[in-house]
Amino acid sequence: MTSVGTGDGAGGEEQGPVSRLWHVTLSVSGRPAPLAEVRRGLEQLAHDHPFLLTSRYADDHAEIRYWEEARDLHDAAAVALRLWGEHRSTARLPPWEIVGLEVIDRTTYHQRVAEGYGPPPAHPVGVHPY
Repeated sequence: MTSVGTGDGAGGEEQGPVSRLWHVTLSVSGRPAPLAEVRRGLEQLAHDHPFLLTSRYADDHAEIRYWEEARDLHDAAAVALRLWGEHRSTARLPPWEIVGLEVIDRTTYHQRVAEGYGPPPAHPVGVHPY
C-alpha cells in the first residue's frame, strides 16, 4: 500500500489516507455495433490505460475488469463511472451506457475466488469475445 499523504508521522504530523486496491467490474450495453469496432475500441482503451486486466465483449454489451488504486470505495467508483464516457471519443467506443458496476476491495475479491463463487482471476489478460 502507498500513502497519499506527505507527512511521515514524525513530529506529530498525521499521514494522509492510505490508498487501497479495488477490483472493478464495469458493464456497458447499448445498440449493436460491429464486433471489429467494439474490439478495436476496447483494445485502444486497454492501450491507453494498461491497468485494464480484461475485457469481454459482444456486439451489444461489454464487461471491463481491472484494479484501481484509490483512497476508498467512493473514489474507485467515481473513477469507474467516468471511464467509459471520458474515453468514448478517444478510443472510439460505442455510445453505450453503463448498466452495472461492482467495486470490491482486494480482500473480498480474493476471498470470493478462494470460496469458488467469485470471478476467477483474469485469464487470459486482454480483450476477448464472450
